[in-house]
Amino acid sequence: MRRLAMVILWPSFLVAAMAEGFFFSLLDPQDLHLGGAEFTLSPLAAYTVGFFLFWLFCALAAMLSYYLANVPADRQPPL
Repeated sequence: MRRLAMVILWPSFLVAAMAEGFFFSLLDPQDLHLGGAEFTLSPLAAYTVGFFLFWLFCALAAMLSYYLANVPADRQPPL
């Protein structure tokens, strides 16, 4: 189980780090608005929350990919 967690979490961690770097190099956390309301988070808190959200989405994508790659094929009933 630990090996499966590392197979999913480590690559998603690396991709989340790259995605956060790219995202926040284009956008300033203080310029982000959600439905017209400004965020009241400090920039460091916004970077932290953003990283964990990117990591969550990347981990979900990795889990789905792992599941779809390892799901047993449908068995055809004998004729």
